[in-house]
Amino acid sequence: MMHYHILTLFPEMVLSGLATSILGRAEKNGYITIEASNIRDFTEDKHRHVDDYPYGGGAGMVMQAEPIYKAYQSVEEKILTQGRKKPRVIYMTPQGKVFSQQDAKLFAKEEDLVFLCGHYEGVDERILEEIVTDTMSIGDYVLTGGELPAMVMIDAISRMVPGVLSNEASGEFESFHDNLLEYPQYTRPVEYHGKRVPDVLLSGHHANIERWRREQSIERTLKWRPDLLEDAILTPKEQQYLERLIEIENRIRE
Repeated sequence: MMHYHILTLFPEMVLSGLATSILGRAEKNGYITIEASNIRDFTEDKHRHVDDYPYGGGAGMVMQAEPIYKAYQSVEEKILTQGRKKPRVIYMTPQGKVFSQQDAKLFAKEEDLVFLCGHYEGVDERILEEIVTDTMSIGDYVLTGGELPAMVMIDAISRMVPGVLSNEASGEFESFHDNLLEYPQYTRPVEYHGKRVPDVLLSGHHANIERWRREQSIERTLKWRPDLLEDAILTPKEQQYLERLIEIENRIRE
């Protein structure tokens, strides 16, 4: 079972967003748990302030260390009391490592993950140094807070947790399997707006279907994410197919 703990100023945002669809069912069926701690509940300020002006000047406000530390302590104490190990703490920031499918697989091996969601102009560096084990980003852009990135990561990680998906293979054999993008998918009807489902998918010949799907994945990856091909896992025949595609593409460019 995976236990998620989210330190946030907006617990209702993450709890409502993660309570539906696959994750909602996974929690109901006992494969994951999702808890959110409101950092404001751990401040002694009568107005529940959790931020202050930055030393050295500058625009905006900075989240204070003490409320975050107390919120984390509350979560850590609960985890240790239940006999589990000290958790990894993930701070969501554009400065962090860009989250990938490999990271999802790695994090899915944990029992507990704590997500620290910052706001304003950031978080006091001292608390980051004290409790954070991983700094992660979902892309090179700035959002208003860490809640949406945390939700994205929780969704991706949960798909790797045994039991969460009804089809155990589907969490693995989707986009980025073997570092390739997913092949095209089709369903009924056979013809739609004059376009037919590829005949190979109607043939019932599983080996041909699998070969077609792999070739389509290679083509899509070359077209949309060629950077992934450097680490793609290909058979010798698939590597030859890729080289032919590149050769054709170079000829067209010439």
